[in-house]
Formats: sequence, structure tokens, C-alpha cells
Amino acid sequence: MRKPRDFDSELKALADKAKQLKERRVQQLGELVIATGADTTDAETLAGALLVIAETSEAQRKEAWRKRGAAFFQNKARKRGDGTEGQPDGALPLDGGAASA
Repeated sequence: MRKPRDFDSELKALADKAKQLKERRVQQLGELVIATGADTTDAETLAGALLVIAETSEAQRKEAWRKRGAAFFQNKARKRGDGTEGQPDGALPLDGGAASA
């Protein structure tokens, strides 16, 4: 006879995993802000700049920003010489490595 599944414990495990992933993403975003030097900018200015980025629908502008960001990470990796694809402190890309639109 099959053992019944414990849906409550599975659901709790999934919720815990989701919480860990969210905390990791928040930590990586903070590391990114620090790595770019944007931590010296006041919160209101930084929030305003991020809102402009989020509201922009111009593909050319977004692609230019993406290329500049990729160059930033490549230069950072080159300076460290460790070949970790330039992610801050070995972090994964924030979008999971998917190409930006």
C-alpha cells in the first residue's frame, strides 16, 4: 500500500524555498547597487531612475543599457581575473540568465 503524501509539509517546503529565493534576489539587488556605486545616491533619486527604466518601452534604449551593464560585468571579471562571467560576488544574473527584451 502506498504511503499518503503529506501535502502540508510539501507546501511548507515550497513556501520556504520561495522565501529563500526572494531573500537571495533582494540580497543580489543590494550587491548590484553597491557594485555599481549607486549606493552613494539618495534613495529617492535611485528609485526615480529605476522607475524610468521600468517604464521605458524603447527597445534601442533598453538594449544600450543592457550592453553597458554586460560590459560593466565583463570589466569587473577581467579585473578579478576569475572568469565568473562578471557577476558581483559570484551571484547569478538577476533574470536567471535570460536575454533582455
